[in-house]
Amino acid sequence: MYYIKPDWSKLGEAQVWIDAGTQIFFSYAIGLGALTALGSYNRFNNDCYKDAFVLALINSGTSFFAGFVVFSILGFMAAEQGVHISQVAESGPGLAFIAYPKAVSLMPVAPLWAALFFFMLLLLGLDSQFVGVEGFVTGILDLFPGKNQFRYKREISVAVCCLLCFIIDLSMVTQAGMYVFQLFDYYSASGISLLWQAFWECIIVAWVYGADRFMDDVARMIGYRPFFWMKWCWSFITPCVCMGIFIFHLVNYKPLTYNNVYVYPWWGEVIGWCMALSSMLCIPVSILYKLFRAKGTFKERWTHLTTPVWGAHHLEYMAPDIKSLTALSPGTDENKVIIFESVM
Repeated sequence: MYYIKPDWSKLGEAQVWIDAGTQIFFSYAIGLGALTALGSYNRFNNDCYKDAFVLALINSGTSFFAGFVVFSILGFMAAEQGVHISQVAESGPGLAFIAYPKAVSLMPVAPLWAALFFFMLLLLGLDSQFVGVEGFVTGILDLFPGKNQFRYKREISVAVCCLLCFIIDLSMVTQAGMYVFQLFDYYSASGISLLWQAFWECIIVAWVYGADRFMDDVARMIGYRPFFWMKWCWSFITPCVCMGIFIFHLVNYKPLTYNNVYVYPWWGEVIGWCMALSSMLCIPVSILYKLFRAKGTFKERWTHLTTPVWGAHHLEYMAPDIKSLTALSPGTDENKVIIFESVM
């Protein structure tokens, strides 16, 4: 009952909105590039619109079911200690590495449940890393395609990525590792940085590239136009929610704490903000860099940078230009080729 009965007063706390947005964004891999990278391997006509709804239902359904598992354990701990469940319910790393293992140790056949629990955590971390590393490596390789492809380009890139992550993660298995882990988790891997990136993704898609043009592109892929409500989400609802939570967090900002006891020092917060800004500043810096390198007036530069460039693998699925068809004489071989491509 403590799990399914909401406390509406919590909606006035900024951290609740940040945690909720972070959970959705992180579990759906929004803003991390993983879905875009994995989706790039699909066939052009794959129904990505339906896949998005299936992904959302399965993901949220699994999370809702897992909540019953977690809170049954927390209820067991509260009954064993003779305290209210709110005193044993913790969020963040403390739940997985302190509260839950403590509860498992009190159960019958504790070694079996402990082994299963940490084996589950191992599998959870591995499958998350598969997607995260693949998304990062795919983006890097797409930026530098090159014509001189050597044989093990992808394998070497994955190895270098994993080695760098391994070296960084060594700091999280020291005696102060949990504090380092939470610093990375709070500032660089979730929260404000994901909200900032998702906001600009919506702005670029809906207002720079164009929501109607994007709807047309999706229709070319799946054969029908998505529900018009999606356009309003890209244009207004999602960016407003992201920026609203972002500003709400900044206004109600509080120093980072661990287990509601240890307060991070000022230099720790400076390190955290540097990690957050290292990804957040990439967006405005890239825009200014591209505008500075382009030629012409500001309007000409903007038009040039925001005009889509279609590849040959996209053009075969595009409808032929009507104006170009009217310039062709009927019955010519060139006309037959264009008609044949449009049918394909």
